[in-house]
Amino acid sequence: MSPEKMRELATDYTAAWSSQRPARVAEHFNETGSLTINGGTPSIGRAAITAAAQGFMTAFPDMVVTMDSLSVVDGNHAVYHWMLTGTNSGPNGTNKSVRIHGYEEWTLADARIEKSLGHYDQAEYDRQLQRGAPPAGK
Repeated sequence: MSPEKMRELATDYTAAWSSQRPARVAEHFNETGSLTINGGTPSIGRAAITAAAQGFMTAFPDMVVTMDSLSVVDGNHAVYHWMLTGTNSGPNGTNKSVRIHGYEEWTLADARIEKSLGHYDQAEYDRQLQRGAPPAGK
């Protein structure tokens, strides 16, 4: 996959995460693709990936994901850096704002994500859920 096509994929993937339509996130994965978040149990297949995305979208109805950067390793691998902002106002939410950076290590096949290993600072995320995000710029 060319770097230009990877950037197009990453740009559309970013928009999908902000869409409140979890199936749009899953469409970026191959049928048997997988998404693993912070070393947890992999979500394998589009239905499971849709459910994982729905969890975040439900917790953060105003969620916005932006792309920080995309590092192309080679034609089949890239590292996608992102930032999630939103208010945890879903069911049983804390009504605290969150602003967390993370990244995904992608293995690509057939112009889609075959495997994504996602990472973010879980302790900082948990802290923000309880106390809110730090002021911008900090």
